[in-house]
Amino acid sequence: MSKKRLKRRKLKENLFNKRRLIILNEDTFEETFSLKLTLMNVFVFASLSTIIIITITTFIIAFTPLREFIPGYSSSQLKRDATQLALKADSLSYALKKNEAYIKSIQKVLTGELEYAKFNKDSILAATEEVQPPVDLSASKKELELREQVDKEEKNPLPAFPKGSSRKTK
Repeated sequence: MSKKRLKRRKLKENLFNKRRLIILNEDTFEETFSLKLTLMNVFVFASLSTIIIITITTFIIAFTPLREFIPGYSSSQLKRDATQLALKADSLSYALKKNEAYIKSIQKVLTGELEYAKFNKDSILAATEEVQPPVDLSASKKELELREQVDKEEKNPLPAFPKGSSRKTK
């Protein structure tokens, strides 16, 4: 037999030979626990134990609040709070604009630039609201011409080589 076959046979015998694990009481040499094992059983048990521990750890981290301690994950409460704070900041900035416009109007009245009879708080607050003018989204003449040109080119593609030019092949 070749050396490789001998090594494989020896390995197979070692993996499946039964061995005994004995736990003894050191003082009395009394056998406390005994177990018959093979190396293959130990290997399978160790592999399964490792896989089970990794799976349980993954599930614990994924489905419990422990994931918040991992960098990159944030709690849902934190996200909710950030959204609420952003909305509050937006409404406060809007209220600040209104107040600034109102104060500027009062300053105009106090300095005499504006008559008191023309001063109206509702008109001032309405002036602070930003109204977006409608945008004309219709195509211009140049854009329509370009679209027609592109359509023509797509319908009638140019040949690979212009007429009059010849390409020599080897």
